[in-house]
Amino acid sequence: MAEVVNKKKKKKPLKLLLFLFFVMVEYSEQMLPLSQFQAIQRIKQELSFPVELSSWSENSDFCNTEPLPILTLVCYEDNITQLHVAGNGVFPQFPQDISTSSLFSNLASLPNLKVLSLVSLGLRGPLPPSIGLLSSLEIVNISSNSFNGSLPVEISSLKSLQTLVLDNNRFSGQVLDWLASLPALTVLSLKNNSFAGLLPSSLTSLELLRNLVVSGNNLSGDLPNFHNLSNLQVLDLEGNSFGPNFPSLPTKLVALMLGKNKFGFGVPDEVESCYLLTKMDISHNEFVGPLPPSLLSMPSIDYLDISGNKFTGKLFKNMSCNPQLSYVDFSSNRFTGELPDCLQPGTGHRTVSYSGNCLSSMEQWQHHESFCHNEALAVRIMPTEHKEKRPYAKVVLASSMVGGLIGGTAILGLAFLVVKKKFAKQQQINRTPNARLILEKVPPAITLKLLNDARYISETRKFGLLGIPPYRTFVLDELREATNNFDVANILGEGSCGQIYKGMLTDGTVVAIRSLKTRKKHSIQHYTHQLELVSKIRHCHLVSAIGHCFECYQDDSSVSRIFLVFEFVPNGTLREVISEGNAGQKFSWSQRMTAMLGIARGIQFLHTGIVPGVFSNHLKITDILLDHDFHVKISKYNLPLLAENKNMDAFGASSSGGKENAAQRKCQEIFLFEIIECRSAFKEKDDVYGFGVILLETIVGRKMMTANDIDVSKDILSVSLTADELARRNIVDPTVCKECSDHSLKTVMELCLRCLSNEQSDSPSVEDVIWNLQFAAQVQESCRRDSHSAQCSPGHVALARSASDLLQ
Repeated sequence: MAEVVNKKKKKKPLKLLLFLFFVMVEYSEQMLPLSQFQAIQRIKQELSFPVELSSWSENSDFCNTEPLPILTLVCYEDNITQLHVAGNGVFPQFPQDISTSSLFSNLASLPNLKVLSLVSLGLRGPLPPSIGLLSSLEIVNISSNSFNGSLPVEISSLKSLQTLVLDNNRFSGQVLDWLASLPALTVLSLKNNSFAGLLPSSLTSLELLRNLVVSGNNLSGDLPNFHNLSNLQVLDLEGNSFGPNFPSLPTKLVALMLGKNKFGFGVPDEVESCYLLTKMDISHNEFVGPLPPSLLSMPSIDYLDISGNKFTGKLFKNMSCNPQLSYVDFSSNRFTGELPDCLQPGTGHRTVSYSGNCLSSMEQWQHHESFCHNEALAVRIMPTEHKEKRPYAKVVLASSMVGGLIGGTAILGLAFLVVKKKFAKQQQINRTPNARLILEKVPPAITLKLLNDARYISETRKFGLLGIPPYRTFVLDELREATNNFDVANILGEGSCGQIYKGMLTDGTVVAIRSLKTRKKHSIQHYTHQLELVSKIRHCHLVSAIGHCFECYQDDSSVSRIFLVFEFVPNGTLREVISEGNAGQKFSWSQRMTAMLGIARGIQFLHTGIVPGVFSNHLKITDILLDHDFHVKISKYNLPLLAENKNMDAFGASSSGGKENAAQRKCQEIFLFEIIECRSAFKEKDDVYGFGVILLETIVGRKMMTANDIDVSKDILSVSLTADELARRNIVDPTVCKECSDHSLKTVMELCLRCLSNEQSDSPSVEDVIWNLQFAAQVQESCRRDSHSAQCSPGHVALARSASDLLQ
């Protein structure tokens, strides 16, 4: 018996040694510390092993695992630094009785984790306090889950946190003061939750804050003073009950969304000082009084929606507008007069809605002019009546003293007539709203109804009316007819993932149709989110999509091909008018400045004008196309439609693949608002560098084909800046070297070198690029007016600089 016991005792250590041996053999293939390796294994189990993770065998080298559409790990020096998990309907819903505490406890075993993205996983319950143990976190995105309750105060211990995105959950309670204790916070997005109460004034101490998004909550009351938030660029307060006072704004604001709140009174003149303001939406509030006419001509304004208020005043034909203005909606207000000439149909790629006012133009439905006058009088009815009663009182008193019985009788008769007349007029006024209600119940067009009902209209549709057909779903037979059954004669280009066809729709619209063959079988619903992003790409300097079409397998209805339908841009590429062709076909210096400004504005829209922003677009001069009027349009941008297709994005821009690019693409997908900073190499600076290469070719007029071409030309530019004017003109494209002023040329050269700088701290922002190009164009225009010399005098430079300073 003792022998048997001894044998068992001997076997037990042997089994333990064998177990440890196999664990060590398995772990020896890993570069991760053992604690992180085990944490990832436990997280895998908590995610219930989706089929898509079956390739993760037990001895996978996680740091070198190929990124998947639903999961990406990024390591640095054998530590996990980024974890991105996107549900997309793949992960099973967690049972009701399982909390997320264990998941976050395991995440706490990753001490170097800087980026955490858990999107659309069906996580529910309160956010565990153990999130505060992840002290290295810089970016957190847990959007599109079912988290509820108030935010745990432990988040305030994440002192390195820069981006906090909690969109589309069920968080409630107040937006707490302790959020201001996150000194590095640049992005705070709490969209579509149930937060209530006031927005704390302590948020104004976040000096680095760039994006503040609290739309779609139950917040109310007056807003804190945002004027000192000098870095704030996006302020989205839409769909709350803020008001009635208009907020005090910083001057560098780019996007302002105040729609569907309770703001009243008028719009202060201080708004005009926001010289970078591109988008302004104050629709469906309670604003009254006149609208500052300069809003239409603000230096950067591109999108203006003031519909659904009670603005009054008279519009005039000679009012001025910003040429870049692409969308204006001032419907359902109380404006009278005439539609300004700059907003008339046919004035550029611009959408204008002005129905429901009292304008003389009848192309869109208008009220009778008396409606707007009566509404305006209603605001001032008490003072008007008070002034009218005093003289009548004096007349009655004097008549009673002097006129006797006859005079009194006359006064009574006169008073009777006046009262009768006012009573009849009041009846007419009271009847007017009834007539208005009847008219509004029978809208003249479906489009008008959609534009008036801003609660149910998406930003996609608003941008979709930008001078091209609205975005829609096509039927496959329509595309077959447009391309003569996809005839090879209609192929414009061909890539590894499909062809691009030229086609003509039945209404005569010429389009470009990109065919994308899917590599995995997915349902149509799988692509809904990606196509929603595609539909938002609407800007006068971007090639815009006007629709899509699915081709499905007959056996299981999964998608076999996706067709994306784009506007057709007919006049070739920018390179053809810069560094190719005859001199007579080349752009002048002024045309080149205009083209560069257009490209910069297109990049600015990609970064800040859609949700999420689109970064790292691999810009090349051959991707800049010219439309009928030779305006530039960016044709390729980095918005992945089919993540499973390597080296391909929705618009044909190839990427180099690999772990770093995959992490970059994932970074772009998780951030759900404009100008999101990613503390890594891939952000807006990538596009600034690409823009710098295009600008370099524009200056020298030679093709930049290799990295060596760029480096050599860059060095020549750098040397010429310290040399004399003659040296500078010798390196400029001979076609334009005589017409460009030296000061304009120097400004553009300096900007180009900054864009191409290897130091990211020296690289300008897109807003800086736009400002410098505007300044260079103004200097050139000032010099052009001087008929005596091509060189700009100091007076001209001072004048142009003063004009540019006014834009700030």
